Amino acid sequence: MTTAPPPTTVPALALGAVAGKGRPGGSRIACPLPDGGLLDVGSLATAQRGPYPDLLTAPDLTRLLDAGAPAWREVVEWLRGWREDHERAAAYRLPDEGLVPVLPFAVADYVDFYACEQHARNAGLIFRPDAEDPLTPNWRRIPLGYHGRSGTVRVTGTPVARPSGQRGPDDFGPCAKLDFEAELGFVLGGPVPGPVGIDDAADHVLGVVLLNDWSARDIQFFESRPLGPHLGKSFATSISAWVTPLDELSAARVPLPAHDPAPLPYLTPGEPALGLDLDLAVRVNGELVASPPARDLYWSPEQMVAHLTSGGAGLRAGDLLGSGTVSGPERSGFGSMLELSWNGRDPVALAGGATRTWLEDGDEVVMTATAPARDGGRIALGEVRGRIRGA
Repeated sequence: MTTAPPPTTVPALALGAVAGKGRPGGSRIACPLPDGGLLDVGSLATAQRGPYPDLLTAPDLTRLLDAGAPAWREVVEWLRGWREDHERAAAYRLPDEGLVPVLPFAVADYVDFYACEQHARNAGLIFRPDAEDPLTPNWRRIPLGYHGRSGTVRVTGTPVARPSGQRGPDDFGPCAKLDFEAELGFVLGGPVPGPVGIDDAADHVLGVVLLNDWSARDIQFFESRPLGPHLGKSFATSISAWVTPLDELSAARVPLPAHDPAPLPYLTPGEPALGLDLDLAVRVNGELVASPPARDLYWSPEQMVAHLTSGGAGLRAGDLLGSGTVSGPERSGFGSMLELSWNGRDPVALAGGATRTWLEDGDEVVMTATAPARDGGRIALGEVRGRIRGA
């Protein structure tokens, strides 16, 4: 009996922006090709009378996000045809070398949620081991989150400086418990006053990036009583260079885990709420340390949008939502060093006999993800990487 070969994984249809390394001139919008090359989207739209050339010749995706869902959906469908016609697309291919990614859009507001039950449960077990329920009473009732700092969102490849802060009473210095958090980021557009109804929320989500919400745990732990994270999170957040449209991930939409209790009406869509079946991988210095499954997220991106705006806050082009750390039920799926090392108790093995409980200067963290493709294969989302630099 023969076994079927594994499905081919190709770069997802996505949108981002690149610039010439060390060259004068601005950035331009690009799209990854199936063979790993890059398509010059603006030049293609101008020469071939594609949709919205004025938006696609902009330096990044901000104006496209401002135009809203009808515009970006038309652009995505148009690009899908060009990606499949390799010979015609060749004339608009960017050079294979000398390009660097830039932040794909101007980040307006950044909100980080706490949408994975396993991560919330692990954190509860670590910090409240004697609690009857490791989850707080509100966790299953609302998508919990906090407002982050949009000005420190950085594109993949940007070095991350170890932050300093108060680690305890009368103790100021470089963070000694530096951590990563493997997350999904949802990129929003179509500016609108709030609230946004749950059944309209998908019209404001262009797509998904991978997101690393770097965390200074010792600083975070000391400052987070009683309020949420501040300096422990605000120093850096890394995102991938490519935004994969939500429509491109249609084959990855799966039912959410069962909700108990049932969400209130403003969080209950007309059709069953759907999550995303993405397989994440986290490597430290090239060593696979975790494979978190995004399908386990408890809240959907649409529910996050509905909750965020339920108090009257509107949406702006370039708003960014973090899912919160993605973690599975086994240690191999934990999406942070906090969980993998159980707050420093259990060292994580790396190649060559090295171990880590927290990240050290010079360590590089790389996050990747794949998803089911519309044609039955698999697609790869843009990676997010960052190397730790000393304080």
